[in-house]
Amino acid sequence: MLTRKQHELLVFIDRHLKETGFSPSFEEMKDGLQLKSKSGIHRLISALEERGFLRRHHHRARALEVVRLPPGSELADDTAFEADDAVDTADAHFSPKIIRGDFTRALPGVRAANDAGAVQLPLYGRIAAGLPIEAMRDSDAHIDVPVTMLGNGEHYALEVAGDSMIEAGILDGDTVIIRRDDVAENGQIVVALVDDNEVTLKRLRRRGNSIALEPANARHEIRIFPADRVKVQGRLVALLRAY
Repeated sequence: MLTRKQHELLVFIDRHLKETGFSPSFEEMKDGLQLKSKSGIHRLISALEERGFLRRHHHRARALEVVRLPPGSELADDTAFEADDAVDTADAHFSPKIIRGDFTRALPGVRAANDAGAVQLPLYGRIAAGLPIEAMRDSDAHIDVPVTMLGNGEHYALEVAGDSMIEAGILDGDTVIIRRDDVAENGQIVVALVDDNEVTLKRLRRRGNSIALEPANARHEIRIFPADRVKVQGRLVALLRAY
């Protein structure tokens, strides 16, 4: 069984392939399904792949193949899908217990959020997970983050733009939570400042007197710099995703 959105995307891709001979772009799929973020398309495609309806050729651009359509897909009605927003009646009267408290005492640089158990972190703007861009700080923008995602130290948030970290589970449109730091261990995902004007989110590797900034996508190349051209701005500690 498919969810309604999974079915809509599968039919959209199949129709586009038959009409044009190639698969639609992520932007076209996002607009076609009226989704706010391309990260939702990534999730739908992954679900369709896992269920055997779709095949993705990872080393070719815009290469999606419809393996099969669900039976009667052209005439399917509302009962043919799994409910996207179904509510179990057993949970209809569930009332969770909330423990309130001051969670911000050990967290410099944050302010209390309206919801219990959360703090507000500054949202500095969009960071390229593909080609580096300058991260622009917007002092008026904040985001609520569960305090359980944070440890000691100062934190901030950045919105991801690009697909170069998708194999690490970081998608376009995700919000990453960064602990401000100027050091990192080999293999950690960091916010790196290159030549004092380019900021990017990559996995850091030290190679002698050089630093490699590694993507998590085979379609993107590893960039290697002399160590003095790269400054660590923080380390990835958590990720938020809107469904």
